[in-house]
Amino acid sequence: MRLTKIALVLAGLLLALPAMAEPVTLRFWVAWDPAQPDAKAMQAQIAAFEQAHPDIRIETQNIAFSALHDKLVTAVAGGDAPDISWGLPEWFGELVRMGALLDLTPYAADWPGREAIYPNVIEALTIDGKLMAMPHYLGIRALLYHEETLKKAGIAEPPKTWDELVAAAQKVKAATGQYGFGIAGTGVRAPQELIMYLAQNDVAIARRQPDGGYKNSWADDKAELARATEVFAFYRRLLDEGALQPEAAGWGWEEEDSNFALGKYAMAVDGAWMQSRAQTNPQTMADVKVAPPPYKLKPATFFEINPFYLYKATQHPKEVWSFAAFMTGRDYQAAGRPTTSIRRDVVSPGVWGEGFSSLASTGVVFPPVALGQITRAMEESIGRVLLKKEDPAEVAAWLAKQVNRALRQSGELSSS
Repeated sequence: MRLTKIALVLAGLLLALPAMAEPVTLRFWVAWDPAQPDAKAMQAQIAAFEQAHPDIRIETQNIAFSALHDKLVTAVAGGDAPDISWGLPEWFGELVRMGALLDLTPYAADWPGREAIYPNVIEALTIDGKLMAMPHYLGIRALLYHEETLKKAGIAEPPKTWDELVAAAQKVKAATGQYGFGIAGTGVRAPQELIMYLAQNDVAIARRQPDGGYKNSWADDKAELARATEVFAFYRRLLDEGALQPEAAGWGWEEEDSNFALGKYAMAVDGAWMQSRAQTNPQTMADVKVAPPPYKLKPATFFEINPFYLYKATQHPKEVWSFAAFMTGRDYQAAGRPTTSIRRDVVSPGVWGEGFSSLASTGVVFPPVALGQITRAMEESIGRVLLKKEDPAEVAAWLAKQVNRALRQSGELSSS
């Protein structure tokens, strides 16, 4: 009888206690290879975050990058967006225009890690004074070159200008029989390389106008059109003067990376992810060094700021901000992105770290507009020059029209 009374008292006390709240679940869409060291490091960091924040649970869903964009756009349109996702910078303007992204400005006001981020990274993710995405990692491009191949051609230092690049490539071909330079003529990397060369000749694919819209102004600015023409003439020159393997016009990033890693040509503008190729091709990559990309008028490189997108539809904005801020922190970045970090205090020594991070100040990005049709036109413009052998001036004029047509269709074309 006495035990029964004690049990009843305890049961009453338990009923009187407040119920433990269920942890908040954040849906996080990623695109990693779970077998790779960086993915394992990031998963360990996420587990550490959950341990430090028992009220937050991270539910990751791994989606192929090739499918992630369409799945996100469909989810946003259907009201089923995740709380946070990986993404490409080319999607930024589109997602902003869709009204899909959470305005992070109120949360960033007290963000202690902000000062460690490269300033131009924050600037690129800010529209009208509002921070609309969080930086994830950087895909800075540099000139990768096989030092021994250049030495065989009598070249002591990597080229610094377009003219020097063509001349060096010709010397390599004459001395070794190998082609000197490689590009991606097709695929996602083709417009990224093109926008770099345009920036190196002081050309913008589209500029923001006083009314808030965007416009390609080449048709209104003969000097800029002439500089854009010089970029396409440079592509043609690479081909016509033997610097470039003819098949490169149809290559994507896979061929560009693989052929350079195997030593089939001497130089390419590429990213720090090539470190993994060095590990799988230790002999042919042993002599690889890094330098700034050769330029025409001014130094510039493509600055691929891969973001975390936080979605407006989230029911847990404070928690998702806390998680995103954690992933921009020093511990997470050092563990998961040691050579591609967004932070100035996370810089790895050597070719794959300092060799790329030192170029951050010269980085250029796409304008924050819907880029689908624009990047397709940029890719086609390269094919028109290299495959169809069209006149560079005509290609530049054609691309300018295509850019403005795309901006008109997306409602982003300036009326001025």
